[in-house]
Amino acid sequence: MPDTDIKEVVREKYGQAALRVQKGGSSCCGAAPASGLSCDPITSNLYDPAQASQIPEEAMLASLGCGNPTALAQLNPGEIVLDLGSGGGIDVLLSAQRVGPTGKAYGLDMTDEMLALANENKRKAGAENVEFLKGEIENIPLPDNSVDVIISNCVINLSADKDRVLREAFRVLKPGGRFAVSDVVTRGAIPNEIRQKVLLWVGCIAGALEENEYRSKLRAAGFEKVEVEPTRIYRVEEAREFLASAGVDVDAIAEQVDEKFMSAFVRAVKPGGAQSACCGPTCCN
Repeated sequence: MPDTDIKEVVREKYGQAALRVQKGGSSCCGAAPASGLSCDPITSNLYDPAQASQIPEEAMLASLGCGNPTALAQLNPGEIVLDLGSGGGIDVLLSAQRVGPTGKAYGLDMTDEMLALANENKRKAGAENVEFLKGEIENIPLPDNSVDVIISNCVINLSADKDRVLREAFRVLKPGGRFAVSDVVTRGAIPNEIRQKVLLWVGCIAGALEENEYRSKLRAAGFEKVEVEPTRIYRVEEAREFLASAGVDVDAIAEQVDEKFMSAFVRAVKPGGAQSACCGPTCCN
């Protein structure tokens, strides 16, 4: 499938999700699901009530992630954080609180509707150390060596050129900078029936990398201390309604996909920083 087709479908569906939230609905598991499909288990129950209470409700309603990178990434006061594919801004706003007034949190998104929603959430939160940028994660509009930490929440899998995304992430990170993202990955080969359905790109499934391929691509981009840590493993029954609504014959592929998809926390470090650079709750070995 051409890269432009995937990008336009993603842009359209995420724009619709933002408009739905602005009208009082939810991007997922509300009156209408995020992708135009049935709600799936990947995007639900990711943030605890304490985090939800710290941000505008609309930021939570617009969440389309597959994990909670802000709970897993080590963020320090004064650091600069970049969220790739920031959507309604939930992870940017949570990160901004952790880096404090001497730090800064950037959000990058290509969808006008999501950027409008994110800026409104920034206003409601009174966040002065936040900036949302328009652009694509394959072409990050920031200079070389300018960011301490890159986070992302179920967005890199949406790109048709993941190698370029990872090279761009490496470029903008400072030496010793940390890559700490939540993403959907697979364990083993996945049927072509899944890979070829464009709506399943929007649902975070069709574009998912196999876990070892993800590690290889990060190393090829220049990263070291690469780790892929599963956080949620999905059974086929959990996704039956979601897959069926996309036209997939679930029974026919059940054995091929059961426990093959998982949310994971993906960590890596750009070489050249202090040996004590930390990329998670505990420093990498």
